[in-house]
Amino acid sequence: MAHAPAEPTANRRQWFALVFISIAVSLIIVDSTIVNVAIPSIVDELDISSTQVQWVQEAYTLVFASLLLVFGGLADRVGRRRMLLAGVVVFTLASVGAALAPNGGILIAIRFVQGVGGAMVLPTTLSIINATFRGRDRGIAFAVWGSTIGGMAAVGPLLGGWLTTDFSWRWAFGINVPLGIVILAGVWAFVDESRSDDERRIDRVGALLSVLTAGTLVFGLIEGRSLGWWAPEDGLSFLGGDWPLPVSPIPLFFLASAVSCYGFVAWSRHRARHHRSTMLPLDLFTIPSFRNGNIAALVVSLGEFGIILSLPIWLQNARGYDALQTGYVLLGLAIGSFVASGAAGALSNRMEPVWMVRIGILAEIVGVAGIGSVLAVDAPWAGIVGFLFVYGFGVGMATAQLTGVILKDVPVEESGLGSGTQSTSRQLGSALGIAILGTVLFTTTGSTLDTRLDDMGVPPAQADQAVTAVVDSSGGAIAGLDADPATQPVAEAARESLTDGARWSAYAAAGFLLLGLAATFSLGSGGRREDRGGDEDSENEQRRDARAAHRE
Repeated sequence: MAHAPAEPTANRRQWFALVFISIAVSLIIVDSTIVNVAIPSIVDELDISSTQVQWVQEAYTLVFASLLLVFGGLADRVGRRRMLLAGVVVFTLASVGAALAPNGGILIAIRFVQGVGGAMVLPTTLSIINATFRGRDRGIAFAVWGSTIGGMAAVGPLLGGWLTTDFSWRWAFGINVPLGIVILAGVWAFVDESRSDDERRIDRVGALLSVLTAGTLVFGLIEGRSLGWWAPEDGLSFLGGDWPLPVSPIPLFFLASAVSCYGFVAWSRHRARHHRSTMLPLDLFTIPSFRNGNIAALVVSLGEFGIILSLPIWLQNARGYDALQTGYVLLGLAIGSFVASGAAGALSNRMEPVWMVRIGILAEIVGVAGIGSVLAVDAPWAGIVGFLFVYGFGVGMATAQLTGVILKDVPVEESGLGSGTQSTSRQLGSALGIAILGTVLFTTTGSTLDTRLDDMGVPPAQADQAVTAVVDSSGGAIAGLDADPATQPVAEAARESLTDGARWSAYAAAGFLLLGLAATFSLGSGGRREDRGGDEDSENEQRRDARAAHRE
């Protein structure tokens, strides 16, 4: 019986490269969460408006999600290490600007630039891993990458709380500078350059259409709750003037996204027929693992970040924790995610990756539904931390292995595009999930608070004022209500209502994760890795050769 050839194993230098790639991922992920706990201090020092507060948080996300695909494709052409180094430089310099920002307008502008740097870094790290590691080592490397994302999403609030409490909100950005220097030195020393052999011109029109597609969609998802999903909010001001139409701007942004997406697909097909390069080779979607994996990643991401959105708000405004205490609670998620990294490495040679994805998503469901079940105004922290550990374990297990499943049949020369596509799918899923779960959180909070105040006999005008204050401040007004003995009963009702909102947001996240679990069954059942051996590698090689021949 013929045996499959032995898989090449990574050397020490490649494992050191993974360390610095993981630190680069940490830099990007931490920045997307660390700012949330620094916002109150930023408001106090820079005296920024509520609209500016929103854009300090969302400018980064909007640009980041819009450019992932573009920079993933460019990395394949210009060199993956070169793109990673350039992205870290842009991100680090922008962090210096953010730390020194004298006012809200400059801070928001710098956050846009940070988003550009982040979009240069994230898909490139995945592409480098895909090009560097093989076989079991690739599974371990993806496990480390995925656990880093899950863990750092929880470490961000802890780090931000500590820096903001003991130093200044400016250090929430300043911390990126020494980390950036370490990453640059490590990547330069240990990461090998790699790039695609395709020397055809870059598809500039396709790049523009991809940015318009993602940018208008993410903007609509982010701003829908504040501008109105269909009917415009009363007195809506948009782009410096009163909004003149009976329809909110949001449907127009969604329409623009759909038109851009159609144009992107049509343009890519046109160029492919003429044997010219495309921003995204559409034949990648003929690979079942890539196509179905991206669908699963988008759906799973709808639910994965629900807790990161609602739990810090609840802990600080209903439970009364400060930013640092909130970070300590969320540390349970980070620990669970890092534990998953070791478990995934141990299982990678015994279990098909798709089954590890399913186990991870199941753990996420148990964790997030468990958190919803124990949420109460007087809930002990231990129960929440325990379920956060389970949830974090699931994130660490599922995120990395799903990434490996998506990219396993993607040719190395197109790994940047593949990485950018799956990262974009996750970002769009996260944006959609945050929009929906945020709506669940605040709509439930507002409706239950209105009912409670009505039962308490509070006059309608006063009740409306209290509901608006609590919802618009994401619960921040509760502390002020509690400070006045006359409004303490209203504050207690607001705590209970915010708890209801957080609970139903958690249950909604669990529902999305159930859909994500169902979506993974389109990836097949798989067998044990050693039972499939070289046959699978042979099938993958034949598929890649067929696709290459088709393009030629």
